[in-house]
Amino acid sequence: MGAQPIPTEGPQRASARGREDDAAMRELRQQARTAPSLGAGELEALLERSARGDRVSQDRLVAANLRMVIRLAEARQERGLSVPDLVQEGSLGLVEAVRTFATEGSSDFAAFAESKVGAQMDAAIEAEAAAVREGEQLVAAASDYERVEIMLRKTLRRAATEAEIAQKLEWTVERTRYVAQVVADARRRHDEELLAFIDPDSIDIDDLIDRE
Repeated sequence: MGAQPIPTEGPQRASARGREDDAAMRELRQQARTAPSLGAGELEALLERSARGDRVSQDRLVAANLRMVIRLAEARQERGLSVPDLVQEGSLGLVEAVRTFATEGSSDFAAFAESKVGAQMDAAIEAEAAAVREGEQLVAAASDYERVEIMLRKTLRRAATEAEIAQKLEWTVERTRYVAQVVADARRRHDEELLAFIDPDSIDIDDLIDRE
């Protein structure tokens, strides 16, 4: 059996995730529309109280700036993270902006907040890209492991040891052991997925016994 790569989302799961994202964005946009705008002089007072740790003031500022967070998130869609995920990340940056504005020496909260929100989103996008690259490298390593494992089994006429596989691949034994576990887990998941499609009622136990 070939080594199975790390599973990706199937069409049905991706479709369900898409519907969940759409519902989440509808709710977020509704929240942004209904959040009351800040009155004259209210921003400074809220920032001062937020700097002292007042949670109500922080929440008020976050709600008032949610539309900005959504705008920056939508400008970064198609870059590896969904818009709801980007809004979540951007909200963390907004909270950080609210908490630190008074001590950063900036005089323009809107520009300061956009900078923090954008930086938080960009960092999350880069982290996701790094995780994807790592996954792709792991899939390639699993394929190399299985190819060498099969080749050595044919050559040696027995199962190769970790050390023998490691030597052939020019890996450490520790890396070989780790990739071997990944391959074993992928095979197990593949077998479980196949079993999920088997209808027990369609299996003739007597016929199976007769064949043995």
